[in-house]
Parts: sequence; C-alpha cells; structure tokens
Amino acid sequence: MPKIDNAIIMAAGFGTRLRPLTYTTPKPLVKVDGKPMIESVIDSLHQNGINDITIVVGYLADKFKYLPVKYKGVTLVKNPYFDKCNNISSLYVVRDALKNTVILDGDQIIKNPNVLCREFEGSGYAGRRIDGWSDEWIMHTDDNGVVKSCDRDGADHGWRLYSLSKWTEEDSKKLKNYLELEFKQKKQHDIYWDDVPMFRHFSDFELKVQPIHKRDIIEIDSIEQLKTIDPEYETLE
Repeated sequence: MPKIDNAIIMAAGFGTRLRPLTYTTPKPLVKVDGKPMIESVIDSLHQNGINDITIVVGYLADKFKYLPVKYKGVTLVKNPYFDKCNNISSLYVVRDALKNTVILDGDQIIKNPNVLCREFEGSGYAGRRIDGWSDEWIMHTDDNGVVKSCDRDGADHGWRLYSLSKWTEEDSKKLKNYLELEFKQKKQHDIYWDDVPMFRHFSDFELKVQPIHKRDIIEIDSIEQLKTIDPEYETLE
C-alpha cells in the first residue's frame, strides 16, 4: 500500500467570492475561529507525518512568507501565471514535485485530520455521499468505489467531490505528462487542473473515492457561509 510522501497546497487564487475580506487578505489566510484556514491544513498534514509541503502562491503572495518560518518543511512557490490562467497553471509550475502526493486547496478547513492519513489504496478524490441536489462536481462509482463518471454541473445523487486528492507515484507521472501536454503544448490555460484526470484523460486513470463525512472538511465559498460558521463575521457587509 502506498504512503503519501508530500503535499501540494493550492493557494494562488484571488478568492473573489470572499470579497471584501480578500481585497487585503488572500482567501487561505482568512481566519475562521481565529485561525487562518491554510494553517488548519498544514497542522493536519503535520499530524499525519506529512512534512514536505509545497504551497503554490500568487495573489498577495508576500502575505504567505511567514508560513515557512512558522512551520517545518513548508516551501512557497510563486505561480507567475496566477493572474491570467486557471489553476491548471498552479499544478503545472510544481509538476516536478508530484510523486506519492496529496493535493489540496488552502482555502478549506480540515476538521478531521484522519482524511490526510498517509496510507491510501490508490489515486482518487475525497468524496461525500449525497442523496439530494448539489451543484458541485458529483462523481458516480461502481460497487468497488471506482469512479465511472463525473457530472461537473451537479447531480442529485453520487459523491460530492472535495478539493483533496491523493496520487500514486505511477499516476503522478502520467498527471505530470498530461499537464505539460494540456498547459504547455495545447495552451489550455482556462481549465481546472482536475479537468486533466477527470475529463480530458479519464480513461488513463482508475480513480477511487475516498469516503468522508460532512464535517470532515469545510469548504467556504461565500461571505454568507462564512458568517454561519464564525460569528465574528456576522456584521460584515
């Protein structure tokens, strides 16, 4: 069974849906219950013995400079394309770091560190079972948990995809090659990096769902959602 060697945290985006907070603070550094979201990610990685951590930054990159000082094993890599390309560019610039790797976003809160356990069966995404409509990406699996399709416009049943995925070294090599193909050669600059394994080259991967529960990971996508989680923001306009 493979074990995670390192982590890549995506933290280069503008965080437009959390404006006005993100005019001066990058979204991963917005505090929830007094703690920047990205620090909940780093702490959970460290709790699982994952200390080789690459953070891809872009927007307000200087704000992240304290993290390598505060946390062991953290390296910052600036994405020079962050302001004109989608997040495929962020994974592209750190593609050489891909091995037995966990990839996750910095603008989420890890409530259950066990979702970052180093041991894993195979490449795939964290997913939560749903039986009602969601407009998130929804994965559909066979009886063995292997992803057979994904609805990017939402569905009323299946597994809601979360921005936490684990990759074997073998699949990381394929992912790296396809990132180079799509971003560098085909100039596909406006797609998500997840489009590469989930849609554009789906048949070359066998992705599995890593089941999680509703409170294991919290993704905050709006000011209103932030207000429901942290009363500190109740008066924010």
